[in-house]
Amino acid sequence: MSVDRGERLYATGLRRTRARHAVLAGLGSANWPMIHRQLAAKSSPKAIDKIDLCHTITKIGLSGLLHVVLVLLLAAVTATTACSKNPRSLEVFVGSATKPAIEEAAAVFERKTGVKVLLHFGGSGKMLSELKLARRGDLYFPGSSDFMDMARRENLVLAETEKHVAYLVPAINVPAGNPRNIRTLEDLTRPGLRIGIARPDSVCVGLYAAEVLERAGLAERIRPNIVTHAESCEKTAQLVALGTVDAVMGWEVFHHWQPDKIETVFLSPDQVARIGYIPIAVSVFSKQRPLAQKFIDFLVGQEGQAVFRKWHYLTSVEEARKLARPETPVGGEWKLPAGW
Repeated sequence: MSVDRGERLYATGLRRTRARHAVLAGLGSANWPMIHRQLAAKSSPKAIDKIDLCHTITKIGLSGLLHVVLVLLLAAVTATTACSKNPRSLEVFVGSATKPAIEEAAAVFERKTGVKVLLHFGGSGKMLSELKLARRGDLYFPGSSDFMDMARRENLVLAETEKHVAYLVPAINVPAGNPRNIRTLEDLTRPGLRIGIARPDSVCVGLYAAEVLERAGLAERIRPNIVTHAESCEKTAQLVALGTVDAVMGWEVFHHWQPDKIETVFLSPDQVARIGYIPIAVSVFSKQRPLAQKFIDFLVGQEGQAVFRKWHYLTSVEEARKLARPETPVGGEWKLPAGW
């Protein structure tokens, strides 16, 4: 330990001792044991240094009990301030289209920075509602541009912070081995098939499914075969992984979530209505915007993108266009027709 540091520690200890004595002097010796316990349990080193204020109050005649209350309040305020200056966690509302990749990326970020990333998963619409109702959270990370557009309209995110993390292309997903031999979108019209989709009003992949069926002119013929509506991308993928349905309208990346249980049947390029992108933005409720921005920068940086590529997400428009047409729109918003 250096001499300067030793002197500083000595001075700090001396100030704490004097501060305790200043408070205890106005309380009477009978109360000393109780006060010592409270100071030890509630006060931080910085808070103790502020107890000289209590000594000043003593001089103007306030009761000893008030001293204790003020000391504890100062300690609480100081501790809160310290936490706000040194945040240890970020809260993210996530559409589960990115679940395996964002879980791994968040773990890497935590190891690098010591910052805990708390991930809430669900349908993108549900996550937006929870962000709005809770009026807290640092980032919104939906599965498509549609729900980010909603968030911007409602002034729930800082539009200037939005970045695109990855890209998605709609597809058909079937159980491994494709037991019903589904090869095309038209095959989903066959009588007796059990088809699953996500809720199109609140889940990104469900909205894209409805759009694909409507634009292909097959919605009325396929809808009688739809037997269930899942509440998130994760639950949509699980429908085929568990063999609950014969096929789902999902994302091409679902195969890589559970390659031994899920296969992808690609749409023809002209049937891909839109290329989806996965956006992220800082919430207007965030109290630690620089740290939230740091997480965004990590996800779109080299390390974050490496994690998404590991999980076979498309990380460029050029990759996505290989599964669509050159003129296929990227992102945007599609209005769900009545009846869905």
